[in-house]
Amino acid sequence: MRLWYLYGIFLYTFSLIAEADVSDARDALSKGDDDATQEKSLEEVFEASENSYSLMKEGQTSMNYSMSYSYTADQRINIKISGTTLTTLDVNPSATHNLTNNFSFDFGYLNNLTLGLSVPLVSKYDTVDSLSGAGIGDVSINARWQPYAYVPGELSRTVTGSFKTKTGDSPFRTISGKRLATGSGYYSLSGGMSVNKVVDPVMLFGSSSFSYAIPEKDVNQVRSGQLLEEVRPGVSIAMSGGFAYSLSYDVSLSMSFQGSYSDKSKYIFRNGGVAETDSTMSGVMNFSLGIRVSPKTITNVGVGFGMTEDSPDIMLSLSMPISLNGLKAKFEPASS
Repeated sequence: MRLWYLYGIFLYTFSLIAEADVSDARDALSKGDDDATQEKSLEEVFEASENSYSLMKEGQTSMNYSMSYSYTADQRINIKISGTTLTTLDVNPSATHNLTNNFSFDFGYLNNLTLGLSVPLVSKYDTVDSLSGAGIGDVSINARWQPYAYVPGELSRTVTGSFKTKTGDSPFRTISGKRLATGSGYYSLSGGMSVNKVVDPVMLFGSSSFSYAIPEKDVNQVRSGQLLEEVRPGVSIAMSGGFAYSLSYDVSLSMSFQGSYSDKSKYIFRNGGVAETDSTMSGVMNFSLGIRVSPKTITNVGVGFGMTEDSPDIMLSLSMPISLNGLKAKFEPASS
């Protein structure tokens, strides 16, 4: 029983660790109307049979709320050299606060296929330039597919896919020096796989993903006196791994490392000029504590620390499910 409990607790906690990664636990731990106890729900979901999957059951729905805060501080150095003489040296501090409230909705289309929608509400503030931005971020449509039924004690594999829209304020549409953008400004597609294995009382997990951003054309934004016409973002690769440990039936602790690499982006101007950004490498160490506050609710609190210059200095997170009892519609999904 403890092994099944650890497995469910971890899957819910893991939703905070990586954006590209997805959590199975809020699906497994969502209590149905006909479930008498939480333990019974876990036993039904993780029952070792050929038809059992660790994703949501067909026709089930769930909603999850998460809040994340990140702080990034840096030093901007402006240097002007005339001939061989340094004429100007200016060091400007930079500090950005980013608060995101995210609402995710999941629907079990099949026992091994879960569809989801993620809606972020973003608030940003730059303390140096006194700029701010607030509004909806980039909405994403997600899918999780488990090709094989979950078998206790064996490696579990889940294929993930996501399509991110550009519903947030685009940095290529906002007026420079007026406000901060809440979105990326372009569409992107990503796909990957996550794996996990229970070694009671520890769960080991890992994931990898690949993202491709669709070039944004007809930008028509003035930058440095030139008209920006097209943006070609670079591809991104992300990997993560770690473990979760069950301290008790009501408390679990997880630790993981996230690493990502983003290739150079190109900015094409109308006069034929082309500018490139440097490739970036990001690394973050995450710690998360999951606490069962009621038979239906597990609250997760997390903290992360950036390990490279391209990473946020510190990140805080909070996550909890939102009950949909009384709001659920009766779905009639197609059966495979």
